[in-house]
Amino acid sequence: MAIPTDLEPVQPDPKKLRLTAWILVGIMIVGGTLILKAYGNWMEKKSADTRPAFVGRLTKERDLPVIRQDGKLVGLHDLAGKVCLIHSFSISEPDSSKNVVAVLNRVAQKYADQPDVAIISLAIDPGPAESVASTLSSAASSLGASLPNWWVASTEPDIVHKFVKKEFKATILPHRENDRWVYDTSIVLIDRNRHIRRAVIPQKRGGPSYIAPFDIDQAVQWDADGKKVSPNEPEKTNASELESLLIRTIDELLKETVEAK
Repeated sequence: MAIPTDLEPVQPDPKKLRLTAWILVGIMIVGGTLILKAYGNWMEKKSADTRPAFVGRLTKERDLPVIRQDGKLVGLHDLAGKVCLIHSFSISEPDSSKNVVAVLNRVAQKYADQPDVAIISLAIDPGPAESVASTLSSAASSLGASLPNWWVASTEPDIVHKFVKKEFKATILPHRENDRWVYDTSIVLIDRNRHIRRAVIPQKRGGPSYIAPFDIDQAVQWDADGKKVSPNEPEKTNASELESLLIRTIDELLKETVEAK
């Protein structure tokens, strides 16, 4: 087929080109507006979402075998299906966790008839291996902990220290400093399906919610520093509000079902 030789180039119409350009600009503006609106709606929903946040998960393959206050060898995975509150504490320096223990005693009392709530106190300094069971038993009496719902347990210190740092996302590795134990006293909350959960606090002025660790000692320090929860509600304290948030989060997790294995 021969190509015609008398073809002439098409002359562009400036008016049509300008119209096409304005149409494209309009499409871009409308599309951008819709995207921004959708993002704003998504952020608004996220800021109001109070479901406990996921920050990790415990697995059976990375379980922590421990000796309990009754001398039995158990593992954290034995508590699968329960909502668990786990904290580290020092046997030789009990005052270092007194604020947390006070909260846990109130939690234990509130859920005394709820078998699906368990508390585990992990000793970072269990002492000699040959006397660990009796040491843990004495510590349990001091803590007010009783089986089956409140374990006081431990194993080799190095194993406990590494586990709480890696698996529980502790802020620091437990260690001695100036002849004192330095460690994260926060309460670690585990749901029925072994997820590590933290509370979500919506921001009153909008924006992403705050993911809150259950750091009772930090809340107590804020109160000591005079940091108010609300100027209009002077009776509220950071410690009491965090404890209330902990209870609400436990109740929320108890509503969840256990995933099929």
